[in-house]
Amino acid sequence: MAGAATGSMGGRIVRLEETDSTNAEALRRAEAGESGPLWIVAARQSSGRGRRGRAWVSQPGNLFASLLLGAPVPPQLAGQLSFVAALALHQALCACAPDLASRLTLKWPNDVLVDGRKVSGILLERSQTAGGSQGENAALVAGFGVNCISHPVDTPFPATDLAHEGFAIDAGAVFEQLLSCFQRELAAWDTGAGFGAIRDAWLARAGGIGEEIRVTLPNGEEVRGIFDSIDNDGNLIVHVGEWTRKRISAGDVFFVARGDVPERGE
Repeated sequence: MAGAATGSMGGRIVRLEETDSTNAEALRRAEAGESGPLWIVAARQSSGRGRRGRAWVSQPGNLFASLLLGAPVPPQLAGQLSFVAALALHQALCACAPDLASRLTLKWPNDVLVDGRKVSGILLERSQTAGGSQGENAALVAGFGVNCISHPVDTPFPATDLAHEGFAIDAGAVFEQLLSCFQRELAAWDTGAGFGAIRDAWLARAGGIGEEIRVTLPNGEEVRGIFDSIDNDGNLIVHVGEWTRKRISAGDVFFVARGDVPERGE
């Protein structure tokens, strides 16, 4: 069963009882000619996914939503949207539960944490062009998963959900706030022209600055050092020695001092 409507901030909203993945559904529609902006929202996902091909546990009652952006985003700027999306979701949760705001932080690049435990995930993906590449005109999808009433256990990074933390917030209420917050932050970003302000706002909400972190890179390499900042492209800046700073464009961050670092190989 599906329903379609026009969102108050522009763009259509398609609501599904179940799909394999809201990101996958948005990408299929893009490749079939849908130009967006289009939100796909599902009550259930059978094959939700997170970054680096991981499965995203999708229990009913949590939020599963993806936005097919309405305008092409240059590949070199696509990573900046991780920070736009994270800020928007942070603001949406603050609007839903003002008493939660002081407990929320951001983890590079786009996780929202409650007291250091992950409550959401954001995944950006590009559609394939006719030639099979993710080129300049490929559509971009931003997917949001928010643990509203349940969360997975035995995860590499500690997880939680809003209900567990004492906040009974319906997934629909989170989505309604996300609609307006994302539209506002997207306008502020202005296809990269406003990223400086986005970067500053993200850093003001970031957790772990000045702490020792471990970063697992996509190739399996590990980097340990002090979380310093992010640069003007959104890369993570880590001090790995007294005079050495390393820029990291992709990886999984763990806070060493907080005891959430899994053993090697997990």
